[in-house]
Amino acid sequence: MSDTLIELNEIERDALSELANLGVGRAAASLARMVGEQVLLSVPSVDVVTREQATTLAVRGNTGSLVAVQQSFVGPFSGQALLVFPEANSLELVRAVVGEAVPLEDVADMEQEAVAEIGNIVLNGCLATMANMLRQRLDMSLPEVMHTSGAQIFASSLSGEDGGLVLFLFIDFRVRQRDIQGYIALLMDLPSLERLKDLINDFVLRATSDPAATAQNG
Repeated sequence: MSDTLIELNEIERDALSELANLGVGRAAASLARMVGEQVLLSVPSVDVVTREQATTLAVRGNTGSLVAVQQSFVGPFSGQALLVFPEANSLELVRAVVGEAVPLEDVADMEQEAVAEIGNIVLNGCLATMANMLRQRLDMSLPEVMHTSGAQIFASSLSGEDGGLVLFLFIDFRVRQRDIQGYIALLMDLPSLERLKDLINDFVLRATSDPAATAQNG
């Protein structure tokens, strides 16, 4: 397969951004309920890039330690989903979930398990919504929490043999009243992108022929 043959046209890109918006919006609502604060999101960025470019885009100059919750997803399209935030935000995020009354040392003891649960809820909410809109189902692996540097953030996700292009979907989030910010990233290889393109075009066709039914599906 040639790396240059797979592209998203404008309609496909807009449709994927809309799906991502719906998915992350639902995930953000779950996170907002957990932390009791409004969660702000950026407009999804969708690009077909090299694996190295994906790492550069994700790091964005952040040379500090990061915490990442990673989950694999498998179905008609497959890939890696990550919820990533600076390590300094990790305890603050957990404290936001468990409450201010819990002593700091207890929060630290709960950090790994709580972060995994937060990632599981956010990433599952995002992908399940997207899959539902495409009338598909995805199976998710258990969440894995990693403490890593920016340069290594996609190390375990970049082990594919194609060595070529990937679909990179990127969304910033921020908790309004707290110093917590991070991002959600989805990474897919080209075979998955080909299958996803077909599903997106089916979604667009349904949306243009019966907008009401498509809206109800979300």
